[in-house]
Amino acid sequence: MVNLVAIQEPLIIFLMKLSGVRTHKVVIEPGTIMNFWVPNETIQQPKKNSKTTLVTAIPPKPNKPVVILVHGFAAEGIATWQFQIGGLSKNYSVYVPDLLFFGGSISDCPDRSPRFQAECLVKGLRKLGVERCVVVGFSYGGMVAFKMAELYPEMVRAMVISGSILAMTDSISEQTLKGLGFSSSSELLLPDSVKGLKALLSVATYKNLWFPDRLHKDYLEVMFNNRKERGELLEGLTVSNKDTIVPEFKQRIHLLWGENDQIFKMELAQNMKWQLGENTSVEGISKAGHLVHIERPCVYARCLKKFLDSLPVDEPQK
Repeated sequence: MVNLVAIQEPLIIFLMKLSGVRTHKVVIEPGTIMNFWVPNETIQQPKKNSKTTLVTAIPPKPNKPVVILVHGFAAEGIATWQFQIGGLSKNYSVYVPDLLFFGGSISDCPDRSPRFQAECLVKGLRKLGVERCVVVGFSYGGMVAFKMAELYPEMVRAMVISGSILAMTDSISEQTLKGLGFSSSSELLLPDSVKGLKALLSVATYKNLWFPDRLHKDYLEVMFNNRKERGELLEGLTVSNKDTIVPEFKQRIHLLWGENDQIFKMELAQNMKWQLGENTSVEGISKAGHLVHIERPCVYARCLKKFLDSLPVDEPQK
């Protein structure tokens, strides 16, 4: 039987090209490959030298301010940010990575930490000619974005974080799961049944979204592959409270939240603002849950663009 989610891929690729991005794989290191959706104009075809062997050209540097959109745990990059890309690509060079074990990104390295994801993401972006950027991170992607900004402050000039935290401490994990009625992160974020997927959507959205069971089944087949590795990512996510240190970020940080987020409540955003200091701002979007960028895409886009436009003009990449 035809998978209704999978057959949409050619259409999505076509629409994304019209929106200004196309898919491109980058070898981070031997055994590790990351898929990126990159601006159309930054892709050059390999050239042939006099001996007719292919030579990969160095991609041209982006000619507009760079925005990196980092996805969460339940879907890959394009599925997460499809409503934001077109509106941003006119004034910004938009890059959408698939983190390791999502989309077409793979690795034979056993490291499953957000730090390793951030390191690989930065290596990939540098190979694509990106030197400075604003990072927009959602949920799991927000934790990767925080780690990226901590490790590479010279690259990350600002951040927008939605529905995420600095780190998944054991106390936050326990409190969150207990409040939602789940026994483990895997039960919540790696559903293996229609019932489990419906439960995830019910806590991730402000209003219950109705889809036929057939569509739920097809989504499970397409979006929840690499289950073993993703389970290991969840295990590598939780850290002890005593090992958590709040970094001193120099970048501006905007916490853009769904006011009805049940997974990471608005109070967590307010607490983070207090922890992170005066360079951090908080903005709530009403009638939206954890999936704020999907439930209220137009409002989210306006808030995001307002913050991006408020940033000082960055020097062009040379």
